[in-house]
Amino acid sequence: MGKRFYVVTRDLHLYVGLFLSPFVLVFAISVFYLVHSRVGREAAPPGRVVSNLPVTDELERLSGRDQVNSVRPLLDRLGVRGEVSFIRRIPKEHRLVIPVLVPGRETTVELDLQSRTATISERSTGVSNALIHLHKMPGPHNVNIRVNSSYMRIWRWLADVTTYGLLFLTFSGVYLWAVLRAERRVGIGLLSAGAISFCGIVYAVSH
Repeated sequence: MGKRFYVVTRDLHLYVGLFLSPFVLVFAISVFYLVHSRVGREAAPPGRVVSNLPVTDELERLSGRDQVNSVRPLLDRLGVRGEVSFIRRIPKEHRLVIPVLVPGRETTVELDLQSRTATISERSTGVSNALIHLHKMPGPHNVNIRVNSSYMRIWRWLADVTTYGLLFLTFSGVYLWAVLRAERRVGIGLLSAGAISFCGIVYAVSH
């Protein structure tokens, strides 16, 4: 039983690691872009204007997820796909500014509720910003409206799978190391070095 458990754990450790390696690579590379990127924001090109839109005054009074759900059919009508990051309301002008993001592209929809028109501008954000976007999303901000697009729901699921998979790799790796007696001394040294480094970082950040 013990030998079979070891073999199954070893094989799962290998195959799960191979499956997760592309996702881990995305998160790892995106960290470098997130920390060291100096790419500035480029101005969006002039947008197209769509008129005679079926909007109501109620759209301006809504907030949070209700407002996102109400504006989604309008975005579909305009051919705008992606994650609504937030909705900025300008009460005096009766306008809504809606940034819609997909990895590598940002579309801004400025909705004029009085004239029932929308100005749509689109700009490419590049691969680096796409990786940063995936690394930070869905994230802890604006949780009441987050994950309002199909691609973000898929990405959240994949991020969860990656997290649970890494936990499995960690525990199974410790188990496989503990079984191999010849590697215990080296493993103890590496575990100790990792623990000391982690505690040192925590201490430096908290003081």
